[in-house]
Amino acid sequence: MLPTTVDRVPQHTPARYNRRIHSDTQLNIYESAAGGSREIAERLKELDREWDIERLLEANAASLALTGVVLGATVDRRLLILPAAVTAFLLQHALQGWCPPVPLFRRLGFRTAGEINEERTALKLIRGDFDGVRNESQSRMPNVDRILAAVRR
Repeated sequence: MLPTTVDRVPQHTPARYNRRIHSDTQLNIYESAAGGSREIAERLKELDREWDIERLLEANAASLALTGVVLGATVDRRLLILPAAVTAFLLQHALQGWCPPVPLFRRLGFRTAGEINEERTALKLIRGDFDGVRNESQSRMPNVDRILAAVRR
């Protein structure tokens, strides 16, 4: 059985790295909340610029594969093994959530998109972005447009 998209990287990350990433996220939230709305807004901008581990892996894999193709075409055909290996590892990561650079990147603190979005959503909740998302009518159904507008801020 293949792991879910959300769980696959944390499942293949040593627990100590997951704990440190979680702890750092908590600290980021605490410090931003203590700084008030302006600090939360700045932190949200930082989160918009943060590269998640998937983006980092894709950029690195593409760079290595392209380098291997160029070297294979210009230096020695045997160097085509590099793009073959890189794409095999990228496929393994897509299916399982693990490939050789994942432990290193997690150790360096790179987070999944889900982990970044958890921090983003927590900060928006603290800032009050989700106030008033329920309809004022008796239907008790949420106002989806207002919810999405709050999440997208």
